[in-house]
Amino acid sequence: MEREIITSTQNPKIKRLVLLQQKSAFRQSEGLFVVEGAREVLHCLHSGYEVDTLFVCPEILQSYEGAAEILTIVHEGCGYAVSPKVYGRIAYREGTEGVVAEMRSKKLTLDDLRLPHNPLVVVLERVEKPGNLGAVLRSADAAATDAVIVCDPLTDLYNPNLIRSSIGAVFTVPTVACTSEECVAFLKKNAIQILTAQLQDSRLYYDTDMQCGTAIVMGTESTGLTNTWREAADAHIRIPMRGQLDSLNVSVSAAILLFEAVRQRAQSGQ
Repeated sequence: MEREIITSTQNPKIKRLVLLQQKSAFRQSEGLFVVEGAREVLHCLHSGYEVDTLFVCPEILQSYEGAAEILTIVHEGCGYAVSPKVYGRIAYREGTEGVVAEMRSKKLTLDDLRLPHNPLVVVLERVEKPGNLGAVLRSADAAATDAVIVCDPLTDLYNPNLIRSSIGAVFTVPTVACTSEECVAFLKKNAIQILTAQLQDSRLYYDTDMQCGTAIVMGTESTGLTNTWREAADAHIRIPMRGQLDSLNVSVSAAILLFEAVRQRAQSGQ
């Protein structure tokens, strides 16, 4: 690693990186976002994203089994070594193998989605917390979901907290942001049934056929779904609540509903 070793947190490259971590508007204006952790960076690369700048702490990276692939990027001229002190400034969590990257953004649209026959899709309306969205993406990856569509988003898809909580699933699952109206029109056009998760006027989720093309639609825990989705739905479904509370975290609900779809499809040989 012959390139410059950065030892000061006041280095302009480090200052830019911190701004990218903190400011959504700056991420959008620069066309860049930040990924922390070797596993996440590799997921990002393998999903077709391009590195702009890579920051590596050699003392930490050397113990990681995937170090060779990361170091290749550095030697190709996209990277800098940083001291442990500097890495401590730019890393938000432990166990990230000494790697932080600035990646070039790309924006998927609904027209970019290439869905298979009988797709399984998750739709989230106005979900605000990046951690919740990241956790939903992890479940979506585990269930081999074909797409996640985020409607009227209140957080950008390259928020570092979202990327961290998804452990890279935001790159492994095609993820699109759009308006609710655009999403409804897309689902109707592609004959994908719309199942809205709601308490009112609903039936139990395991009594609902999810073997055809299906979009599972969820809103915020505080306000639920807007009328746009309630009126567009082909069916309203609910998870039975046996205790005193009437709702689950959106990421938990997503996991339950997605794996019911997986179960039904496995039974039918899909």
